[in-house]
Amino acid sequence: MSYPKRTAALVSAAALAGSAVLLAAPAAHADVVDVNYHCKTPIGDKSALSPIDIKGVKSGNSYKITMSWRKGVSSSPVELGKGAMKPSATIVVGGADSGTLAVTGPANAAAIPANTPIKISDLSGSYTPEKSGKVTFTAGTLTIKALGTTTTCTPTNSPKPSLTLDVTAAGGSSSSSSSSSSGGSGGQLPQTGPEDSAVALGTLGGTVLLAGAAGALWLTRRNPATRR
Repeated sequence: MSYPKRTAALVSAAALAGSAVLLAAPAAHADVVDVNYHCKTPIGDKSALSPIDIKGVKSGNSYKITMSWRKGVSSSPVELGKGAMKPSATIVVGGADSGTLAVTGPANAAAIPANTPIKISDLSGSYTPEKSGKVTFTAGTLTIKALGTTTTCTPTNSPKPSLTLDVTAAGGSSSSSSSSSSGGSGGQLPQTGPEDSAVALGTLGGTVLLAGAAGALWLTRRNPATRR
């Protein structure tokens, strides 16, 4: 094969390799899910609905899972001063893996007026895959501790998962890909979100292509010497 044809073939193969990386990379899917909570409070039962958002950021062999509430839940008959309310929750893990993940967060940064919905701060925890495949994360029980009392809020509408990650257990083989967001290969994808994943994956594909161009450059420099 002539040098120009060999160079063109090398660059084409590199481009195809980049496309293969894009198609094979693990992914995730996230939804904002409405959760109906039934809350057992010190002053009786209450109910509240809040959209729940769960995100996953890969870090080494683990994921930082963050749970966010779009609306407040429950309320207090008295004002809760700064730092008086401490929330925690569980996330139900399903799909290829199973169990519950505990997530925690800071106490309220500002006072919460009496008889107003309590805005929950973002809660997070670390998840390490024990099995490879598509793993789901669904809102579980929310616990609010304030002024020596405990309020427990349980989902009543069997909410669907807020997040699905395509994960690989440590030492395991990778599973098939799905749509949008993070998960990533080898901790390279920084966060969930279709745009972030597309950029990160596109960069990875570009790296393969540049490696092919570098190989072509090496051939260019080497070829004249070969003919001497």
